[in-house]
Amino acid sequence: MAIKTLSNANNLQVLYEDNHIIAINKRPGDIVQGDKTGDTPLSDIVKKYIKIKYNKPGNVYLGVAHRLDRPTSGIVVFARTSKALPRLNKLFAEKEAQKTYWAIVKNKPEKEVSTLTHWLKRNTKQNKSYANKKEVTDSKKAILEYKLIKKLDNFYLLEIDLKTGRHHQIRSQLTAIGCPIKGDLKYGFNRSNKDGSIHLHARKLSFIHPVKKEPITILAPTPNDPVWNATN
Repeated sequence: MAIKTLSNANNLQVLYEDNHIIAINKRPGDIVQGDKTGDTPLSDIVKKYIKIKYNKPGNVYLGVAHRLDRPTSGIVVFARTSKALPRLNKLFAEKEAQKTYWAIVKNKPEKEVSTLTHWLKRNTKQNKSYANKKEVTDSKKAILEYKLIKKLDNFYLLEIDLKTGRHHQIRSQLTAIGCPIKGDLKYGFNRSNKDGSIHLHARKLSFIHPVKKEPITILAPTPNDPVWNATN
C-alpha cells in the first residue's frame, strides 16, 4: 500500500469529540484496527492523541465500533468509554446510523437515481465480494441507494446511502452496474491511484448519541487531491 502520508497524533483530523465518543476523518491508507501488516492502526494513533491532549497516565481506553476499508477515507467513530462501546456496537449492528458515502466513478450510471439490490458472496481468499442479481449459496442481501450529484471533467460524483452493511458492498455493487470506483483495481477500475487510495469517502454519519441520546450529524471533508477538490 503506497500511501504517501498516514495519520499520526499530530495530524489527526478530529470531527467530533466528547467524553464518550470521538470521530476521526480517516485518511486513505490508515487501517482502523491492527492487522497482519503490523502497521500502526488508527485506533492506536487516536489513543496517543487522547493521552497527549488530556495528559492521561497509564493506558487510554478506546473501543472500535466499526471500520472502513484501508484505501477509503472518511468518518470513523470510536468509543472513549466502556459504557459507550456496546451502545455504539448495537447502533451500527442494527443499522440505526445513517451512512452516506461519496464515490467518484468514470462511467455515468444508466439511471441518475436508483436503488441497487444484489446478493453478495464473499471470497475470503481473494478478500473480495461478488454481486449477484439472484440469491446464491452463502450470499447476503445488499441494498443501497445512489444518486448522481455532479458531473466532473472526466468523472461522475455519486452520493450513496447504505441500507445494509456488507463486505465491500459499495465497491462490488457499483462494479456490477459498470461503474467501478476510481483507483479500485480490485473491482475493475483500469488504473490505480498513485497513492494507493480509491475515491470512496464516508461523507456523512447521522445517529443518536449513545449516552446523551441527542441526534448528531457528522460531516467529513474530502481528501485534498485534484479530483476530490473538483467536487467542492
